[in-house]
Parts: sequence; C-alpha cells; structure tokens
Amino acid sequence: MSIPELLINDGFISQHDREKIDDLSKRSGLSFIKIALNFGYISRKNYERSLLNAGYVFKEIRELPFDTEVLEKIELKFADQHVAIPLRIENNRVITIMADPSNQLFIDYVRFTYDCEPEIIVASDLDIVWLSHKLLGGKYVKSAVFELLKRDPKSSAFITFTSSQLVFIFAFLALIVIGLMINFKNTSITINVLISSFFLVAILFKLFLALVGSRFELHQAVTREDLRELKEEDLPIYTILLPVYKEDKLIKKLIWNLQALDYPREMLDIKLLIEEDDSKTLNAVRNLDFPAIFEVVVVPFHMPKTKPKACNYGLHFARGKYLTIYDAEDIPDTDQLKKIVSMFNQLPSHFICIQSALNYFNRNENFLTRMFTLEYSYWFDYMLPGLDTLDIPIPLGGTSNHFKLENLIELGAWDPFNVTEDADLGLRAYAKGYKIAVVNSTTYEEANNEPFNWIRQRSRWIKGYMQTYLVHMRNPVALWRKLGWKGFLGFNFFIGATPLTFLVYPFLLAIFISYLVFDLSTIRTLFPDWVLFMSIFNLMVGNILMIYINMMAVFKRRYYELILFSIANPVYWLMHSIAAFKGLYQLVVKPFYWEKTEHGLSKVNSPTNVVK
Repeated sequence: MSIPELLINDGFISQHDREKIDDLSKRSGLSFIKIALNFGYISRKNYERSLLNAGYVFKEIRELPFDTEVLEKIELKFADQHVAIPLRIENNRVITIMADPSNQLFIDYVRFTYDCEPEIIVASDLDIVWLSHKLLGGKYVKSAVFELLKRDPKSSAFITFTSSQLVFIFAFLALIVIGLMINFKNTSITINVLISSFFLVAILFKLFLALVGSRFELHQAVTREDLRELKEEDLPIYTILLPVYKEDKLIKKLIWNLQALDYPREMLDIKLLIEEDDSKTLNAVRNLDFPAIFEVVVVPFHMPKTKPKACNYGLHFARGKYLTIYDAEDIPDTDQLKKIVSMFNQLPSHFICIQSALNYFNRNENFLTRMFTLEYSYWFDYMLPGLDTLDIPIPLGGTSNHFKLENLIELGAWDPFNVTEDADLGLRAYAKGYKIAVVNSTTYEEANNEPFNWIRQRSRWIKGYMQTYLVHMRNPVALWRKLGWKGFLGFNFFIGATPLTFLVYPFLLAIFISYLVFDLSTIRTLFPDWVLFMSIFNLMVGNILMIYINMMAVFKRRYYELILFSIANPVYWLMHSIAAFKGLYQLVVKPFYWEKTEHGLSKVNSPTNVVK
C-alpha cells in the first residue's frame, strides 16, 4: 500500500486532501510527502505513527557511511523535493534513504541513474533534510557566502578596512598625537571645537529630516477595495524566509502567527532556515503535535554564521515571485502579503522593495520597551518620510522587507559579512536607481526588554552601520557620482554620523558634568570660555531637540502615555554610547561576529495585549 493510501486509511488525511496535494505536486514538482508535511496537511507525529503501525521502522541515519561518487550524481534540489537521498552502493544495491518508501518516481530515478535496485531505509523527513543539505549543500552555501564578493567585491564587507582607509586613520591619529605633543592646549581646543561642531550639525540634520518628514506620509495606502479586487487564483507564489537560531521556545508561536496569514496556503513558500548545529530548533519542529506550514531548510556550517548568509542560502530554494523575511517572534498583519501584491501591482517597475511598518506588542512593558517604541515611532513617522522626500538612501529594517525576488538576486542579495545587511542592501538598491516604498501594514515585534540583551543587539546594529560606511566610502568620488550630492551628504550624515554621534556623546557629557561638579577655573586651563560654552550648548541643544522630536513622534501615534519618557532620551543615548564602543571594539577584533539577540523574553504575547 502506498503512503498516501496508508494515511487516508488511518484517517490522517482525506481523499479531498490527497487530490489537492496531487494537484499541487504536479504544479510545483514537490513530492506528495513533502507537501503533506510542509503545507499543513498532517503532523509529523501522525505521519510517523501511521508508518510505524504499517510495520516500517525509522532508522537513525546521521552517521551512515556514504560514497561521494554516488552523491555527485544527484542534485540537492531534487533530493530535497522528494525527501530522499542515495548514499552508497553495497552488494549491487543502492542504499537509499526515503521519507516515503512508496515514492515510485524517486525509486525509478535511482534505478535509472545507478543501474541498480534501491535498498530503502525509512527515516524521518527532518533527518533526511539535515543529511542531504549537509552532504550536498556545499556549493550552495559557498555561493551564499562568496557570491557578492565574487560579483561585486567593492560592495562586500569581507575586508573591513582597506589599505588607504588604514593609512588615513593612522595618519589622522598621528597628527593628533603630534599636535598634542607640540601644543597641547591649542590642539585640545581644536579637537573639542571639531567634535562639538560635528555633533551639532549631525543633530540639526536629523531635525531637518524630521521636520521635512512630518509634512508627508511615506505609507502607501492599500484600501479594502484594492484587496477585494485581488483574485486568489491570480496571486503569485510568495516566499517567506524565517532565519532562526536556537529559537526552540518560539516555534509553536511562530506557526500560529503564520497560520493567521490571509493568503492561499498552496501559494506560500515558507522556509524555516535552521543552522546545521542547531539541534534545539530542529527537535522543537520534530516534536510538534500539529501540522506545520513551513519547509525546513538546514544551512550547512560555513563561516560567517550570520543571518544574511542563511537568507542567501534559502534564496537558492525560493520559488516565489515576491520574498520577505520575518523574525521568529514577528506578528505581521494578516492581510500584509495581499497588500504587498496589490501595491506592487500599482507601483512603477523601479520600486523593488516595500517595507512594512514595525511596532512593538510589548511597548508598555518597561523602560527599555517604551524607549524602543519612541525610537521606532520617530523612525517610521519622521525619518523615513524625510529621507524619501529628500531622495536620500533609505536603510532598510531587518524584517518585513518585501522584495521582488528577481531584483533581489540581481543586486547580489545580502552581504553575509555585514551585520546590518538590510541597511547595506537599501543603499546598493538606491545606487542602481531602485526605489523603496512603505505600506500601511504593521508587523509587531518584541521590543528588547533586558539591558544586556539590548546592548548586544544595538552594538551589532551600530557595528553594521560602521561596516556599511567603510564599505561604501572606499571610493568617495565614485559614491558621489552614484548617489548624487544629496544622497552622498545624506549617507555621510546619517549612516556615517550616527555611530560617531554615539561615540562623541560621552565626551560632551563628561565636559558638562565637569563644568557642574568642579571649579570652572580648572577647566579653563584647557578650554577657554567660548569653547566650553559651545560644548555645553551643543550637548543641551542636541538633547532638547531629540526630546522634542521623540515627543512629536509618539504624540502623532497617540501614545500619550509615552510622551514624558522622551525626557529620558539622554540616558537612552548613553546606553547607545556603551553599545557603540562595544561595536567599535568588535569591528576591529571580530567584524563578522553576529551578536545573538535572545527572543521570547517578554511576558506580553500579542498586539491584542497592548492598549492602542
């Protein structure tokens, strides 16, 4: 009896389900068992229970010997589609691992390819996926790591500092040391004036962006009428990448969030990207007692172990016209995918990415989550519209970016050596004349609610901004020509100035505290009155302006309970400075290290728990 018939007889799927699976199999090339287990038709527990009741025995296969000559004759994508892999020839029989031992198409393939009868070993589909990607995924993972470096080495962060950048940095430091040795006082005054001036200009630039952005809405409104005009039979295949690492606690929640999406199940191509060594997450999927609606893709081990490398690997198996990325804890609006399809249908062809707005389902949990919400409100309601209005490159967020797949591949996808890969990708897209839009749909995330976890996350973000700045400023003249003068200045004052502002902030704060605590005459020996007051003025004005902008942002969103927390912005900036110095240290000693952020720490589970 075939496995489909066995599952029907055991009552785990219906005849109608089988017909739907067979129809999708003909259209997609995926095998019956692949569709049944990854499109929500049957749970793995019931699938294994049915086979065990029929007398099949599941074997442990991870340590089985294999023959490279046998493996060379099969393509990973074909093995993945059928959840089966031939390992070696023994006694004139091909030792073949299969999740569905009745898959006649794969059995015939083995006979034809190796001119031998298969000896079938039944194993869990997840074990077969793990083994097939480990044994056959080498060329794909190397492409995921090195494709951008090979195609466009100038855009890769593989080299952190070029020789010319190192010469410039050390020459600049040498000039400062020499200046301090020759004339300590005048050199100190000059440094302080430059720092203060830079800080003020950077803050004024952000204020200007916010004021420009406050006059416009970046969100493209997709109406209910637009959604009603979409016909389900015309909807394209939509790929969703879910890069995870040791997120076993969030797997069940992730499934429920995905099941809520209003999109035809058979048109979804959801890939759960699990690292080869992440047995925790793989076992969490294995132990699910209800059907999953995603396909597991195991990313073979290869450094660097970063989210963009995993996403690049997943691209090789993507089947969709459009593609997005969600993090494990994300809760997107249920109609988000349909809104994206409708919006792409309306936009000109040079729009290749649509960013969904981000918000937090735990914004009132503690001080950090409130400050996070202030920051994101200001970002999406003021900064992004300002950047877009002034035609300045928009750095993408790390989740809920919806791409046209063919254009994403054309750009070289993500840089696996850059730890803020989406900000870098947004700049590369802009340089090629592509545009980015923001849709009126929200993805709810978990705001970081733990200080050390927050530092880890923010230090990675700031380090990534430093990487992106160093990469694209390798040839400032060429960058000017690609971006234009507005794009060039905007890039320098936004991507470049943001980390520097956080690095400078503690020094200005120290001067201000020294002015308050110590005798003013002591400080005057190093700084004349006009220099000292300039530093203090810049610090106070900078903080007042940022407090004002944050107040405007939460007032616009009607988060009135957060308005007073804007006053705490100077403390929040100091936390950024700690993260910035950590990011700078890591930029030098381990630039590609992906600082893992723990998710699932919040006691709030959904946006319905938030007062809106």
